[in-house]
Amino acid sequence: MPTGHVIEFHSVTKRFGHVTAVDGFSARIEPGAVTGFLGPNGAGKTTSMRMLLGLVRPTAGHATIADRPYAALDRPMQTVGAALEASSFHPRRTARNHLTVYAQASGIPPARIDEVLALVGLADAATRKIGGYSTGMRQRLGLAQALLGDPGVLVLDEPANGLDPEGIRWMRSLLQALAAEGRTVLVSSHLLAEVQQTVDRLLILAHGRLVFQGGIEDLIDPGEVATVVDAPDREALRAALTAAGLHVEVLRHGLSVADADAVAVGALAAREGIALSLLQRRGPSLEQVFLELVSGERTHSSADATDGGAR
Repeated sequence: MPTGHVIEFHSVTKRFGHVTAVDGFSARIEPGAVTGFLGPNGAGKTTSMRMLLGLVRPTAGHATIADRPYAALDRPMQTVGAALEASSFHPRRTARNHLTVYAQASGIPPARIDEVLALVGLADAATRKIGGYSTGMRQRLGLAQALLGDPGVLVLDEPANGLDPEGIRWMRSLLQALAAEGRTVLVSSHLLAEVQQTVDRLLILAHGRLVFQGGIEDLIDPGEVATVVDAPDREALRAALTAAGLHVEVLRHGLSVADADAVAVGALAAREGIALSLLQRRGPSLEQVFLELVSGERTHSSADATDGGAR
């Protein structure tokens, strides 16, 4: 079974001339989970990943995998699998030939080539030239290359680009299965909606700085969420909620309960024999919170609550 390793960014900064692409970024990514690396285009995600993989030299700070920089890993392809560009393939090579080059260079058994081609759904296209591949097929080939050494760490930049809905579901299931094996999986995207059903943890960058780290469930402050409920006998419902120790606010079109979720409120009404005409959760959507974070309209304490926060 592959061994997952901790990825760490230590106050990483990268400047290109007068432009600061990444600014004091610190984070820790643990094994056994899919971590989403989110932010709008130009937020610094790809630059951060390229610094992690030794493709870009940081202006300040450093990034490590298992406490070592990528260049110091003994068997990099068997430790880290990366897919940063789906288009960086020779168009006249077949998928099998492309993977053979990497397998031979890294001492990987030839049998592994067919294993990963089957795993990503390209077994039937293994002898076709890559120049005829769709964008989605190139994404699958990039993932096959990343998995070739059976690594414990996966670093994937926008892996769902070009995939159809069925392909996105397939990718989601595969990444979750790989993380369940104990691997470290870091996946970038600029869309929360694209990854929210896939990831366990989130890192969100905006303008090169960390603005959030934590679980999706931590994005929204519980104080921002309320259950709105109503019944033909509103007074009986209010009395039952108040008797249960819940704080109830009377609205024009119902009652707002700030300290109980919709399931609990519905169960309480059922026990009291009160028929409901309205029961819903109200609060900001995850997408709204995400957009407010990256635009600077909202701040979140999780971004600097620990030594792993941005500075």
